[in-house]
Amino acid sequence: MEKRNRKSSLHNNAKASQAKGLDVEYSSELADQNDLEAQARAQAADRRQKKGRR
Repeated sequence: MEKRNRKSSLHNNAKASQAKGLDVEYSSELADQNDLEAQARAQAADRRQKKGRR
């Protein structure tokens, strides 16, 4: 893992640990690439979950 990605990963982990157990408001205006990818993964997981309930 290159240095920049590692630093970014550590930063994102720090942000996530701060938000544990708290409601966090999502702002698409402030979203970075990692936020957009996480949102896409969450939507895909929601679709799989709904599909399994039928």
